[in-house]
Amino acid sequence: MDVPALVPNDPRVEHKFLSVGNFTYHYLLAKPEGERKDVVILIHGWPDLGMGWRYQVPYLVSLGFEVIVPDMLGYGQTSAPESPEEYSVKNVISHVAAIIRSRSDQPVILGGHDWGAAIVWATAKYYPKLVKAAFAFCVPYYPPPPQIISHEKLVELYPLLRYQLTNRDGAVEAAIGDSKEKLKAFINGMFEGLTPEGEPIFEPECGIRADRLPRIGQSPLLDEAIIDFYVQEHSRHGLSYPCNWYRNQERNSIDELAFAKDHPTFKFNIPAMIVMAGNDRFLPPSLADGMENYFTAGLKKEVLDSAHFTLFEKPQESNRCIKEFLESVLGEELQLRA
Repeated sequence: MDVPALVPNDPRVEHKFLSVGNFTYHYLLAKPEGERKDVVILIHGWPDLGMGWRYQVPYLVSLGFEVIVPDMLGYGQTSAPESPEEYSVKNVISHVAAIIRSRSDQPVILGGHDWGAAIVWATAKYYPKLVKAAFAFCVPYYPPPPQIISHEKLVELYPLLRYQLTNRDGAVEAAIGDSKEKLKAFINGMFEGLTPEGEPIFEPECGIRADRLPRIGQSPLLDEAIIDFYVQEHSRHGLSYPCNWYRNQERNSIDELAFAKDHPTFKFNIPAMIVMAGNDRFLPPSLADGMENYFTAGLKKEVLDSAHFTLFEKPQESNRCIKEFLESVLGEELQLRA
């Protein structure tokens, strides 16, 4: 059974706001009819929004789950602080912990994609009493290295991440400026739109290709209404703030090193799942090799035949993976509610 995806201003979700310290978070809240089975919190990545989970939210609700989807720091109607330090992983997961506590007095199920996946693993690591189970798309868990890793060193180790240096250094916001036309082209290109010659807007080795912006065609993954919604939401703050997530590599590395020193044999003791995208040009499935060694309660691994934005390139397959994982967590077969 297909469940229609969310659309802008969808009546099936409520728009909620939560004060977290000095910041305000906007999130979507969707509730099932009758008693909820559990709470699922879904975390998006770059340059996505909470609406990136639009195929998953109604589906999970139809299975009996309450679903919470925040726009992360710097995105949409959530606060966008100036200082890049505010976007460190350790800061952001403290915000996620506050969202969890505001909605549930029991551990929740966390799901993430891209940067959201990194936040899921970190939240489960630093706040284990708040997380019942975790699943992620496209970004696996990595144990902390034994030394501080600069961004340049990270790119040396993983050359496909070289685009992160240009994201960090301002190339994206410089290319887009205040132009909604360029922003629309950027959104189309980031979600698999191509030039007439078949060229992408974004490359692993160099990041954004500003010269291709005028020639980028319509995204095959997003319809015009969703594209317009993304342009509207990214226009609230501009792209500099989402790019702040890339300006904390050394700070995040220092925090991870401190955790590793205090927890030298750390492993997760919750059920977990990693879903990689077989055609991801930036994060190949091989990056998840050996990840199972850090999960004592078992790690479910899947590879889908998609590019990076598998949640809406392959929504049915993504939902199948999530459903099967949740069945394994809950120990019961989940049926769609009429």
